[in-house]
Amino acid sequence: MQEIKIEVEGMHCGMCESHVNDVVRAVAGVKKVKSSHAKGVSVIIAEDGTRAEDIAAAISAQGYGVGKTETAPYKKRGLFGK
Repeated sequence: MQEIKIEVEGMHCGMCESHVNDVVRAVAGVKKVKSSHAKGVSVIIAEDGTRAEDIAAAISAQGYGVGKTETAPYKKRGLFGK
């Protein structure tokens, strides 16, 4: 699993977050997504091999600006994560 962070420009409210989340979930390999219009970022948990470029293209096709992307191995957090 991998964690992909994508800067998204043009999200102004909770509906924008939901719209971006729906678009990202439609990309093959995406397991979880959370977007924040306040931070201007979407954080995606996806299977290894899922391309950040494909996710960014899906977001861009909906009219949102896409900035910097970062990909890192997913580290489970929380009570049972290490």
